[in-house]
Amino acid sequence: MPATPPRPARPVNPTAQAAPVRARLVNTEDVSRKPSPTHIRVDGVTHSYAEHPVLTDLTMIIDKKDRMGLIGENGVGKSTLLRIMGGAETPNIGRVVRPVRTGLLWQEVQFLPSDTVNDLIEGGLVGLRAVEAELDDAAHALSDNSVLDDPIASRRANARYARALAAAEAADVWNVEPRRDELIAGLGISGIPLDRRLDEVSGGQRSRFALAALLLGRPLALLLDEPTNHLDDNATDFLRKQLINWRGPVVFASHDRAFLDEVATVLVDIDPTREGLVRFSGTYTAYLTEKAAERKRWEHQFRSEQAELQRLEYTLSVTAREVSNDFGRKDNDKVGFDFKAGNVERAVARRVRNAEAHYLDLEENQVWAPPSVLSFGGIPKGAQELEGDEPLMQLTSARVGDRLALDDFAIMPNSRHLITGPNGAGKSTLLSVLAGAIKLDPVTGGTLRKRKGLRVAMLEQDVHFAEPHLTARRIYELTVGEKRAEALPLSSFGLLVPRDIDRPVGELSIGQQRRIALALIIAKPPHVFLLDEPSNHLSLTLASELEDALGTYPGAVVVASHDRWLRQRWTGTRIALSHGKIVSRTEPVKVVAPVEADAEAETKTETETEAEAMAESSAGNASESDAVAPQKADS
Repeated sequence: MPATPPRPARPVNPTAQAAPVRARLVNTEDVSRKPSPTHIRVDGVTHSYAEHPVLTDLTMIIDKKDRMGLIGENGVGKSTLLRIMGGAETPNIGRVVRPVRTGLLWQEVQFLPSDTVNDLIEGGLVGLRAVEAELDDAAHALSDNSVLDDPIASRRANARYARALAAAEAADVWNVEPRRDELIAGLGISGIPLDRRLDEVSGGQRSRFALAALLLGRPLALLLDEPTNHLDDNATDFLRKQLINWRGPVVFASHDRAFLDEVATVLVDIDPTREGLVRFSGTYTAYLTEKAAERKRWEHQFRSEQAELQRLEYTLSVTAREVSNDFGRKDNDKVGFDFKAGNVERAVARRVRNAEAHYLDLEENQVWAPPSVLSFGGIPKGAQELEGDEPLMQLTSARVGDRLALDDFAIMPNSRHLITGPNGAGKSTLLSVLAGAIKLDPVTGGTLRKRKGLRVAMLEQDVHFAEPHLTARRIYELTVGEKRAEALPLSSFGLLVPRDIDRPVGELSIGQQRRIALALIIAKPPHVFLLDEPSNHLSLTLASELEDALGTYPGAVVVASHDRWLRQRWTGTRIALSHGKIVSRTEPVKVVAPVEADAEAETKTETETEAEAMAESSAGNASESDAVAPQKADS
């Protein structure tokens, strides 16, 4: 259906607001009303930011037993849809029916500078506190003399109390503190004081505290935007169990393919298709196969219909009117000739009418062209490699507080390093030291040696542009230079659709902003490319294409990641960290026949190595909170 023209003066995407705000984790409506919906219903929702439509005539139902995974390219509206479902935004057109207590985990935690961890947790308990207050009010109403003397009022008061008691039991309001401690431990953030300010902990810790607060509040419906972004294997498994046992509808957007396979009972693809919204009951892996097949069918139908339209146009303009008698008129055959000519004219007219009717019907009902698929253009040519076999960078006796303690770490030309380990192991700290964002301790910090002329760049977990009012194109030109931008346009990377290149970056989704940050780096490929959780916020398709492109990158690559899919496919060096120290190092294995046996042995070694690192660090995950700079997500 055609997009509805947006209303004037619409606010920009709320994730782009520069001023600090505190967003509600739980949208609480009147908990005394009856009955509360147990499902989520989206009816005809259309939404735009300024003149840019995001969602068009969207309708869906999420049943109380559904765990729905939202998938689609960056910028198609997954986060917007979650905010509308949760009541954080009001759609231009349409309406949403939701349970009275619906919780929303934002992709980035919205908080005020003065907020503490405890403030965030209490924010998640707003709905639960409302349930407690309603139970108290309902209990007091039972003892009201005016109610006791009125049979009708008494029945209503008893019914109200029964509803309030059932809600309180479902929310487990009497075990808040034990459940809080269990959730905080399960998400790997125990030991951090609750009175610590949120701007004094890492972005990853803030996200995990927000997730703990949301689960603690036991909302009737859960809406989660990239919930696994900052979770290690143990925390991801803990969350998986929580969601599988959740009572009520769950809707989540995630880049984690394994998590989608394990948790989602139904998938909804927000990407446009010829049949509108696609709802798929099955695993994400199975859906990828079906989506590729459907894309081929769509392309085939479009090409066939366009060819038929061209044929009909030719028929209408030329062929039908070329029909004529193939014999000359005889001197004594005036009547017969006129009769035959009349038959020909009628045949021509009938053929023209049929062709016109077919043409108009096909033109009106043709499938529209499949949208162009964003395809990562890869790393551009022109990167100059540094000559020589000595290390590009080398850390010796490196120390950063209690977060990093490396005796020796070297990056050789064209090397590939995958840094793994649980939250708090020091992965992000190591990358930040290599990038120059964090300095070694002045007294005991050791040394960082770099080759002369070395260029280093890092794709950070959290991307923030200092001037969000500038367009993606302008930021690209200012960063790489106008000559380079002209020779290698931003559009050539296949990271943004054309209509988004000239939009202010503040109006783009978090995933789109990270795509821009990626383009700024690879436009001038550095000698050492550092990537901190590269699959976070990126669509699954782009994450896969980026991983493939790194295999032929013209320089050294260091990746820190929790992503199970990336780890399973990694063919370079693997380094496992725990408490800032290297606990194991696995070099690439040259495959010798039989291939299957070596591949299995390599996988087993990596799995056992990470298991040992997890076990060693399980007692001290909270240490990552110490001395973490604001806006740095040390995972």
